[in-house]
Amino acid sequence: SYTKIWDNFGAVLKEGIYDDFERRDALLALSRFKTTASASSWRSLKDYVASLKENQTAIYYLAGDDIARLEASPHLEGFRARGVEVLLLVDPVDSFWVTSSPSFEGKPFKSVTQGAADLALIARLDAKHEPTSETDNAVTSFLAFIKETLGEAVADVRPSDRLTDSAVCLVASETGPDRQLEKLLAGAGRLKTAAKPILEINPRHDIVVTLASLSDDDRAFKQDAAHLLFDEARILDGERPADARMFCDRLARVLRRGLGKISA
Repeated sequence: SYTKIWDNFGAVLKEGIYDDFERRDALLALSRFKTTASASSWRSLKDYVASLKENQTAIYYLAGDDIARLEASPHLEGFRARGVEVLLLVDPVDSFWVTSSPSFEGKPFKSVTQGAADLALIARLDAKHEPTSETDNAVTSFLAFIKETLGEAVADVRPSDRLTDSAVCLVASETGPDRQLEKLLAGAGRLKTAAKPILEINPRHDIVVTLASLSDDDRAFKQDAAHLLFDEARILDGERPADARMFCDRLARVLRRGLGKISA
């Protein structure tokens, strides 16, 4: 019976989390969520906290407008690799109440698209294949090259511990709104200028490692690759390439190079 109530009025009850400070804890306890551990049924925060992994210090969430898109987000890769449950929030009010609710049972809410992932202390499920935390010198130099190439388009370029399969993703800084809240505020005309995103790179991805190994003779090609990696991250984040025409031109040059090698 309560599931039916939540299906119909859950979004309205969550507005109370944002507006009604005195009843906030009670409303949080009543709230139900779809998560990476249970996308087909509802989970309570009490269930979530009971399933925390060793050394997990936060309740992680990912906000958006479509649960299928959220489930496919690269931001979840490092959390899945460690069996860390993430709340999947698709109601517009979700992006607001999480900013006004500091914690539940002492665990703060933290967006997986904002700041550092803080996953280093949580063991992966497949401990035998735990990747090294050190970044190869060539990859470190390549990340600096990407940052130089992208210039003012990004706030920073850094190695990621939240990516396992994808090459890139965009995250927000530790301060200010997360990626979804920023989009909502911008769409409502309440944000004059958007913050520059941080581009996170998977330092173990084969494409990144291969690009990092190229010599300075391939500088133009590496510049094209840097912009394409940034546009890939934007597309994965639900945005368009920064410059559609330049995206097509760069992609064409990269494809020609690849086809040339195949033909040879």
